[in-house]
Amino acid sequence: MNNRLAIKIPGLSMKNPLMPASGTFGFGDVALAEKFDLNKLGALVIKTTTLNEKIGNPDPKIAVLANGVLNSVGLKNPGVDVVISEKIPALREKYPDLPIMGSIGGTTIDDYVEVADKLASTGQLDALELNISCPNVRQGGMAFGTNSEIAKQITKAVKQVTGQIPVYVKLSPNVTDIVEIAKAVENGGADGISMINTILGMHIDVKTRKPVIGNKMGGFSGSSIKPIAVRMIYQVAHAVNIPIIGMGGVETVDDVIEMYLAGASAVAVGSAHFNDAEIIPHLAENLIARMDELNIDSLESLRKQVKKEFNDEN
Repeated sequence: MNNRLAIKIPGLSMKNPLMPASGTFGFGDVALAEKFDLNKLGALVIKTTTLNEKIGNPDPKIAVLANGVLNSVGLKNPGVDVVISEKIPALREKYPDLPIMGSIGGTTIDDYVEVADKLASTGQLDALELNISCPNVRQGGMAFGTNSEIAKQITKAVKQVTGQIPVYVKLSPNVTDIVEIAKAVENGGADGISMINTILGMHIDVKTRKPVIGNKMGGFSGSSIKPIAVRMIYQVAHAVNIPIIGMGGVETVDDVIEMYLAGASAVAVGSAHFNDAEIIPHLAENLIARMDELNIDSLESLRKQVKKEFNDEN
């Protein structure tokens, strides 16, 4: 991979700036992950892990709509003990050099701390992501991500047990002031921010007169939410001094560059995989040519230029 795409953010030294959003590739064990060599990714974010097994929300869990994707998976996973004894070792054996980020969910602060401690102790993960923004769980999840003081507390508590492993906090767009939440997790010791998670949405089939997913409401993603994501990333990038992994509607190389112009330091892709299982390798292959057209020497130089402009504005 051309080193013009290489980036380095806390814990992750990546050959390109692209990673799948948490859950997209499971633990590297879903059908999508078998379609190509995952070493083509800049990094892999595994599925959110909770303290105990979660069976998820009622079926159907996913609905592909004309303007995006509605999902209510509900953090389905086998629980942290299975993840650390089976899932992570199998993934790491197959991909020893791939930067891997764990994702943590919970219903209490103690849950997050225990899962973080166990994942960090494996020594096989390069970074951790706190999912305090999932709109599809009734306890914990998004409830933590909408209260700045709790978001700070949970970040601080997790940082105390993770040692040298960097911690990113995934922010919810379903808030009045996302900058307040971002500042809170930075003050709590976060090494970076992932944003944005899905937007709480609903779709009703006019023929059946019923919601299209079993949980009635779920997280809406896809290209339709990109302007919201770009706006929020731009606002947060002006307010904090930690890196942002930008996501929300990324489908093209221009979308990747736009995330950088908004203030992101890396980019995650989610719903676009429904149309192209190899969207990340394809974006990486085409990014250099577009950078040449736009006179961008490297993504790292672009990031520094954008940060300087932000500082000059402030």
